[in-house]
Order: sequence, then C-alpha cells, then structure tokens
Amino acid sequence: MATTSTRLSKQARREQLLNTAVAIVRNEGTDGLTLVTLAEAAGVSRPIAYDHFGTRPGLLLALYRRLDERHRAHIAQALQEAAPTADEVARVISAAYFACATDMPELSAVSAALKGSPEMEAVQREMLDSYTDLMAAALLPQCGVTHEALRLRCVGLLGAAETIAAELNQGRASADDAVAVLTDLIIGGFNTRTGHWGLLAEG
Repeated sequence: MATTSTRLSKQARREQLLNTAVAIVRNEGTDGLTLVTLAEAAGVSRPIAYDHFGTRPGLLLALYRRLDERHRAHIAQALQEAAPTADEVARVISAAYFACATDMPELSAVSAALKGSPEMEAVQREMLDSYTDLMAAALLPQCGVTHEALRLRCVGLLGAAETIAAELNQGRASADDAVAVLTDLIIGGFNTRTGHWGLLAEG
C-alpha cells in the first residue's frame, strides 16, 4: 500500500521516483512502467506521481533525460581521467559511448517507447547537441581545425556511432568491435605526418 510517511523535499522525491522508474524498466521493461506502478513501487500516493510527471510520456521523457545525463557524466569523467593523447581520447570516447548500450539498456528501451513523439525528437536533438559539444571539446586540443569544422565532423562521427550502436543492440556486433571501429573512425581523421587531426582533409 502506498504511503507518504517519509517526507522528502520535492527534488529528493523526484530523484526517488526516477530511481524507482529505472528499476522498473530494468526488471519489467517499459511496458511495466506507468504512473500507477511507479507510485506503488515507490510507496507514494498516485497524486504524487502525477504531480511530478503529469502523464506517462512525461515520465518517460524525464527518465530519458536522467539516463542520458548519467551517460554524459560517465563520458565526462572518463575523459578527465584519460591521457591527453589523440589515441587515448578517441578510445575513451568510443568506449564510454558504447558502454551505454551494455551498461544502461534502459536508455534504449525508453527511447524506443517514445519513438515518434515530437517531444522526444526535440529532446534527442538537444542531447545530440550536448554530446557533440562534449566530444568536440575533448578533441579540440588534439586538432588543427577550427572549432566549427571540428563540431561538424563530430556530428558525422556521432551519426556513425548511432548506426554502430544499432548493430550492437541487435546482436550483430560485439562491444569490443563497436569500440574499435568508432576509435578507428576518429583516429582516421588524423594526419600521421603532422599529428593533427583533420589537417590533411583541410588541405
């Protein structure tokens, strides 16, 4: 039975609800996640769940944002700890990107549940911009191109990464192969004569 005996701040309650939602998706898939099942699993009244998310799509969008934030935080942390070389930065970016498919399958499940939603399309565009900026910032010290040129190339690389991730999710590629291919695509832009990424293509 739902209870509201434990008083939390609104932000803390939202954190609790989202953590509970992740557990539901992990154990039962997105079909098992509704505002009612969330309230029951979190031990709160149904109005509390509705107050935080409004609708099931609202809950799924909030959960998608949360999972994506965790993924980007993981990449940022890995990059902070990486050696400042082109090879290592490329490897870390690739490994952290595909770790999402193996370590956080809930993100793909929630994305699939929201497929076709205009709100989801806007959120995914926002997330792509964030990933692009993160990737460009990590690679810029290793490059001899402008930030604008680098950012556009990162858009292309992330498009390739998304396609490779689809192969990984469908069991047509291994995680190691996915990491190796994306790393090669990133490093392939380096001019071995100068050590600067993209100078050859720039002319």
